[in-house]
Amino acid sequence: MSVSTTDGKKPAPGRKGPMTPRRIAFIVLGVLAGTALAALLVVVFALAMAYPNLPALDTLTDYRPKMPLRVFSADGVLIGEFGEERRTLTRFKDIPDVMKKAVLAIEDDRFYQHGGVDYTGILRAAVHNAAGGARQGASTITQQVARNFFLSSEQTLKRKAYEVLLAWKIEQNLTKDQILEVYMNQIYLGQRAFGFSSAAQIYFGKNIKDLTVAEAAMLAGLPKAPSAYNPVVNPKRARTRQQYILFRMHQLGYITDAQFEQAKAEPLKIKTDSAEFGVHAEYVAEMARQLVYEQFKEETYTRGLNVFTTVTKADQDAAYLALRRGVLEYERRHPYRGPEAYIDIPSSKEEADEAIETELAEHPDSDDIVAAMVLAASPAGITAVTASGEEIKISGAGLAFAREWLTEKAAPNRRIRRGAVIRVTKEGGPAWSIIQMPEVESAFVAADTTDGAIRALVGGFDYNRNKFNHVTQAWRQPGSSFKPFIYSASLERGLSPATVINDAPISFDAGQTGGQAWEPKNYDGKYDGPMTMRKGLTKSKNMVSIRILHKIGAKYGQEYTTRFGFDPDKNPPYLTLALGAGATTPLQMAGAYSVFANGGYRVSPYLISKVTDADGKVLSQAIPDKAGVDANRVIDERNAFLVDSMLKDVVKYGTATKALVLKRPDISGKTGTTNDSIDAWFAGYASHLVGIAWIGYDQPKNLGNKETGGGLALPIWIGYMQKALKNEPVTERVVPAGLVQASDGEYYYAENPPGTGVQSLDVGTRGTPAEEKTKDAVKNELF
Repeated sequence: MSVSTTDGKKPAPGRKGPMTPRRIAFIVLGVLAGTALAALLVVVFALAMAYPNLPALDTLTDYRPKMPLRVFSADGVLIGEFGEERRTLTRFKDIPDVMKKAVLAIEDDRFYQHGGVDYTGILRAAVHNAAGGARQGASTITQQVARNFFLSSEQTLKRKAYEVLLAWKIEQNLTKDQILEVYMNQIYLGQRAFGFSSAAQIYFGKNIKDLTVAEAAMLAGLPKAPSAYNPVVNPKRARTRQQYILFRMHQLGYITDAQFEQAKAEPLKIKTDSAEFGVHAEYVAEMARQLVYEQFKEETYTRGLNVFTTVTKADQDAAYLALRRGVLEYERRHPYRGPEAYIDIPSSKEEADEAIETELAEHPDSDDIVAAMVLAASPAGITAVTASGEEIKISGAGLAFAREWLTEKAAPNRRIRRGAVIRVTKEGGPAWSIIQMPEVESAFVAADTTDGAIRALVGGFDYNRNKFNHVTQAWRQPGSSFKPFIYSASLERGLSPATVINDAPISFDAGQTGGQAWEPKNYDGKYDGPMTMRKGLTKSKNMVSIRILHKIGAKYGQEYTTRFGFDPDKNPPYLTLALGAGATTPLQMAGAYSVFANGGYRVSPYLISKVTDADGKVLSQAIPDKAGVDANRVIDERNAFLVDSMLKDVVKYGTATKALVLKRPDISGKTGTTNDSIDAWFAGYASHLVGIAWIGYDQPKNLGNKETGGGLALPIWIGYMQKALKNEPVTERVVPAGLVQASDGEYYYAENPPGTGVQSLDVGTRGTPAEEKTKDAVKNELF
């Protein structure tokens, strides 16, 4: 068949026909196909060359994330966490199904179908984005794992290509469950929380296994933008995203209709203080951190160490509440100091709200002591607003503490008026009342007398306001709470509880005191003449203690007290030692009083029972000194028994009778008040538990002329012991061998029976009390 042109002529040999549109299209397609094929070959070649050079997956296949230091109570309650990354490594089997499904619903619902890259998801996102909808991404969970572990956050094709390659490689080396486990432990979720288990604790104060559907959906919304969807910072935005995730879970069939409706309506209780744990043990946690750091250095914050302390939640709660209550009772006995600050509240509501919020942020709440801005005030009542936006009313008895500062006569710089920042509290009741933040400080520590295990420790009123640990760092004069150690020393020098000692004024020259001439007084300025040593301790008579130390020698007294753990350099050998003029800490006192409680054995208070690694392997274990071991005996068992019997009388008849409210015959203790009422103490014990309470100002000053250890520190001790001893049986002390009992019931060392040893001191050698009262007392006497 021949071919001819339109004019009937045949085309010249080797000459092509005209370029028709169809032919042009074929050519273009061919060129494009060739180009695409070439490009594909180049990409494939590049990927083939790049794949072997991808980083090793050791960090995934042997997943060992940075784990923070965690501090626990003896009964397993988390009380502290330290490290840049707060994370709890949770195995896949231990992650609840509802949490997994919430994450899959919003992040990658085809996770178990794709091979690392979701092409269906990419196409769906492309179509959605082209249609002008809100931008959607198509990164799978596997890609996110690749990005988080191995890649930077730069948005380039090269990085995306590496992300795809890594996703394929990860899918080849890990199972789907392993990938999801890594993701759910590694992802950052705000508030320094890494992983959903940590986030559950930080945002809800819960173990991940206890999360509700609504809570799981809230947490699942965080990976996309931890700041934007943070329920603490942006509660409205976080709730909007949570509701969408619940819709997706329902749409995908992950939850039933009933679960969906319930979760949508469930009110969530977000922990607004991310540093708050299930128990107030901030001082304990910090002590533990310091002790562990001494051993493990920088590994402390990354190795996942678990520190188990000796404190229990019940004991710690009791101590914290007792101390807070005691300090606030002291505050109420003293004048109101006025508002903490003032601002001029703008007239515009929007500006007013912002100004109030800004100012109250400078006055953080202290547990149940809440800062509030006064909106209106009169002698009849106060209207105020808290940082949470709650408007409150205060009236009637709630105004009592500060009533005089609501009148027109009040000084302008202390008057409660509009714009004033005040403190309010409910104290467990329905009505608000005015209170003030304390300036005074306090400390409490309790320990087991058999081995020194610390059961509770509160180093101050509020750790967030004052991190100084008064239990371990406050070296203060112990006052009369030191006297039992001088009495104990005297028993080894021939005295007995029945020795008669003159309670009459006494004076010493500078050489005897190590300073100036000294004419000490009794606390109440009264002198009762001759009395037994037992009665002298019961009534805390200073003259009796001084005469005892004068008799046995200040140097001997100083050396003897070192048996109880006191530092000789902080307790110099002068007669003022008899009145507690040296220095000690509440922790040191706890160890010292344990000697009387346990029959004469020295035990050292300790806080950490064991340290384990992230896998539970024990790295260190406490081996405490124990009572009953001969090597730890520091005083005669008979000595401990006699001092204990005298300390029981202090509770029954002396300065600590308030403790009788406990209705226990096995309570022993001693009050302590230093000169000018600067320090107030109570040191006491029952059964196998010792407790030390202290109150004072950091910059020492008078607590009040009528304030004593019995009125200030003892109520804190009682508040704790009421809870701690609730189920403890009463123990009756066995009389040790080597003691003899006289007809009057008093005990004596067998080698110093009645009628022997030192029977009296200075009886009838001084002037009458009336004559001695006329003498001028030295300013720095102690009582």
